[in-house]
Amino acid sequence: MAPHLDVPSPAGSFTTSFDRTTFRPAASSGSLAPSELPSSSGSSFDNDSVEDDLHITRPLVPGVYVPTICFFDEETEDVDIDAIARHTVRLAEAGVTGIATQGSNGEAVHLTHVERQLVTLTTRKALNEAGYSHIPVIVGCGAQSTRESIQYCREAWEAGGDYALVLPPSYYASLFAPSSQTIEEYFTSVANASPIPIIIYNFPGAVNGLDLTSDTIIKLSHHPKIVGVKLTCGNTGKLNRVAAATRKLSKDYDPEKPEFLVLAGSADFSIQSLIAGGHGILAGLANITPKACIKTIELYKAARYPEAQRVQEIVSHGDWTAIQGGVVGVKAGLQAWMGYGGYGRSPLPKPTAEQVKSWKEGFRELVLLEKSL
Repeated sequence: MAPHLDVPSPAGSFTTSFDRTTFRPAASSGSLAPSELPSSSGSSFDNDSVEDDLHITRPLVPGVYVPTICFFDEETEDVDIDAIARHTVRLAEAGVTGIATQGSNGEAVHLTHVERQLVTLTTRKALNEAGYSHIPVIVGCGAQSTRESIQYCREAWEAGGDYALVLPPSYYASLFAPSSQTIEEYFTSVANASPIPIIIYNFPGAVNGLDLTSDTIIKLSHHPKIVGVKLTCGNTGKLNRVAAATRKLSKDYDPEKPEFLVLAGSADFSIQSLIAGGHGILAGLANITPKACIKTIELYKAARYPEAQRVQEIVSHGDWTAIQGGVVGVKAGLQAWMGYGGYGRSPLPKPTAEQVKSWKEGFRELVLLEKSL
């Protein structure tokens, strides 16, 4: 996939910056072929290869966080690090608060351990090279075993990740007894062993319907290394209970630097989550229209409620298109409106011409708003 042209390259030579790490992109392109990746089944990094600028303190603050897209070469399906870097910089320039890799939009389930590290390192390097070293990188680290989740957390840290976003395990959920105890032990064990703080990810649709209760989340929030939650369940009552309880648990609550960050998992209930005491969103729609997502929150915080509601309506309409199309639809929307995006990795299907037309139209009003900002 050819790099898109509307975003300047990160400052300096991005390819050169990789020469100081284990990963080296092929000389002929910005993609990395599987044969060029380290073959070890464990971590591909050693501590000596990690640069100091990957591990500065980057606090979580309220705002718009983006679970970023993973891009692939359209012919080979190799990871396209040039496109990943340019997309990351486009989001940073739009003003997003943080970037998340290895989520649903990042096709984490299609990536090897080494590719996951490559994507995270590419994202961190792109931000640093472009002057956005303050922006935190959150890394999806959930797995079906406690052991592998901990391994993902360690690899995320090695690649420059600041926080781990962790789904609960679900494959053997019917054997968890009692369910809440197993889940609490899982998150506690991962947090104890992880070199980076973790954020709980509650997304029933991705874990066989397993839906964490507010009681479980609040209990886990007492752990010093569990510092937030992403609620893609859409339950604003749960969000309100978690936000209220964790605020009361704080010794000196600072709304600009909360000790426990509560994020909505979709852009279609941005202002609803703020009303309920949330701190922002971690939403895939921001891959296409980051400025519109940011504007929604800014208008609400400025007490311009009628305007915030009008923008929220446009955002919600566009988000419904994104929700229906999933990562395939988001990539199609990026391609149609921004000139880049490509396709998902197999076995994800390529969209039909009819789908592309429908999704493009579904994003139209939102993209026009984005371009006006």
